Amino acid sequence: MSDQSFTSMAGVAASGDIPEVGVGMLGYAFMGKAHANAFKTIPYMMYPPPAIPKMVSVSGRSEMAVREAARRYGYSKYTTDWREQVNDPDVQLFDNGGPNDAHAEPCIAAAQAGKHILCEKPLGRTAEESKAMLDAVEKAGVKHMVAFNYRFVPAVRQIRNLIDSGALGQIYHWRAVYLQEWIMPHYNTPHIWRLDKKVAGSGSLGDLGAHIIDLAHYLVGDMTSVAAMTKTFIPERPLADGSGTAKVDVDDAFVACVEFANGAVGTLEATRFAGGHKNSNCFEINGEKGSIRFNLERMNELEVFWVGEQPKETQGFHNVLISEGYHPWWENWWPHGHIIGWEHTFIHEITHLLDCIVNDRPVGPHGATFEDGYKTAVICDAIVQSAETKRQVDIRY
Repeated sequence: MSDQSFTSMAGVAASGDIPEVGVGMLGYAFMGKAHANAFKTIPYMMYPPPAIPKMVSVSGRSEMAVREAARRYGYSKYTTDWREQVNDPDVQLFDNGGPNDAHAEPCIAAAQAGKHILCEKPLGRTAEESKAMLDAVEKAGVKHMVAFNYRFVPAVRQIRNLIDSGALGQIYHWRAVYLQEWIMPHYNTPHIWRLDKKVAGSGSLGDLGAHIIDLAHYLVGDMTSVAAMTKTFIPERPLADGSGTAKVDVDDAFVACVEFANGAVGTLEATRFAGGHKNSNCFEINGEKGSIRFNLERMNELEVFWVGEQPKETQGFHNVLISEGYHPWWENWWPHGHIIGWEHTFIHEITHLLDCIVNDRPVGPHGATFEDGYKTAVICDAIVQSAETKRQVDIRY
């Protein structure tokens, strides 16, 4: 068969005129892997994408590890100095997936260099640190998003749509827990960075609680007060190299009661000591006209109850599978019933940010801006203050 029998795909791609956005990624571990998967998947699964992520570079502390990450994920180059990415004209989007203590300085520098920014959660280790990051991106006029990926679960977006439509009526209650078990005694978890306050900022609060605080903000609204307690169950852990032990100076668990500006009340709980729970991010919203329950471990489903819409003999929650083409984000996926997973939330999240960058759209309300990240940090600080003083704390953003 002659070459003339084939259509040149280079010509097809050019005719589509899909822009590229150069990406510089800080970090290559858990979040680096999730983000890289999204960058590689977006061009063909979100087709036609708003932009094609061009994987320019990846940075990290270990030259051997970051070199292997570049080879594995498909980045064109690698570096052990994130400043090279910030100053690289080929990078338009700086994606920060590093540990919490590596969020503020690189993101502020990236903003000053005119880069759009995606930063993993929590935004900063404290509200003060988060505010400095917010001020930097607002001064620079760049697009900015915090990677609160659970906003991009189709079922969660469907809940937001229902609330916005008035289907639930007045919201009375928000009830949320985020439960994991991976640092319980039988795991023999050593003293890692997530248990070190100077690196992580907090424990279960910033790691898990930040997610449910952001979801509460996204679905119910601003909080006005909080009363909380925190607990550290194992105060000292062995160092990973076996050389001794180190103090755990962050929370293992927290519980909080909150009030919202719209009159709703709520509870928040997070722990990494809930045996049997692998990744149970669960919440329930009770409204005037109905209630909705969600569990991340069954992320394609919602449990829904509508007041007065069923015979009294059969009233109760019923299960809805979120997998139809008319459900949020589903137009690019599979026939109904062919469910998606956790990694797809990053694909949706980054597709949204790319659209905002190339088409100059606002990141909010569905994407979490640095302002949203700052508000979450304010709540986290208030929870710590309430636990330390054993008093209710008013929220001031």
